Amino acid sequence: MVVVGFPGSGKSTYLQSIGAHPISTDSVRLLLADDATDQSINARVFAAARYLVQQRLELRRPVTYLDATNLTRRDRRTWLELARAHDARVEALWFDVPLAVCKARNARRTRVVPEYVLDLMAARAIPPSLEEGFDEIKKCPPPSK
Repeated sequence: MVVVGFPGSGKSTYLQSIGAHPISTDSVRLLLADDATDQSINARVFAAARYLVQQRLELRRPVTYLDATNLTRRDRRTWLELARAHDARVEALWFDVPLAVCKARNARRTRVVPEYVLDLMAARAIPPSLEEGFDEIKKCPPPSK
């Protein structure tokens, strides 16, 4: 399950609420650099995330959640290709939350993403589509906070 949404859209909170144990790029950053915000090691972070997803696919785990923003087709292509290489069904869990709501939530977080970064993300964001190769796209309602 490829999770898609802006920072502050409720992705991690939702996954926690359903008892999921996602492969989270923020968690990988924390494991590698002792800092979940370290953007200087993205190549290593995504290589480790790909490895972990591949291992779960090879173990035939019933559901694997990838918790990252995944805002563009390019961001999602790797996960789609990896799933297809393992004959796995692939779904998007799309947090279609207005940017203004994400910005308000983000401002209340301990780890704040700069607002200009959110604006840059919004400018390039493309909703997930079946044409990309997803078997299904599920819109996730935002948590009621």
